[in-house]
Amino acid sequence: MNAVQMVEDAGYTALEAADADDAIRTLKRRQDIRAVFTDVNMSGSRSGLRLAHAIRHRWPPIHVIVTSGLATDLVLPTGAHFVRKPYENTRVVALLNKLLDMN
Repeated sequence: MNAVQMVEDAGYTALEAADADDAIRTLKRRQDIRAVFTDVNMSGSRSGLRLAHAIRHRWPPIHVIVTSGLATDLVLPTGAHFVRKPYENTRVVALLNKLLDMN
């Protein structure tokens, strides 16, 4: 199951970005995004980790969840969460529920 389907099955609206640059463009256009789930390994001009830092810097209220199966020594932005691959969908959904119910 892909991440978009997982998020939608949990009852949330999911927006898919082709790469980190596309994600930034979407964040600039939309005021209703409350969380971003990104893989460290992304195409485009920045990695998912750089995307996470950009989000924290420009849109601090947005919750950030970063995933990777390869990275071990990541420096996450303050308040970001890490979920190692392979992850259980229930774990990611539980984290989303917790983060989004906080607001």
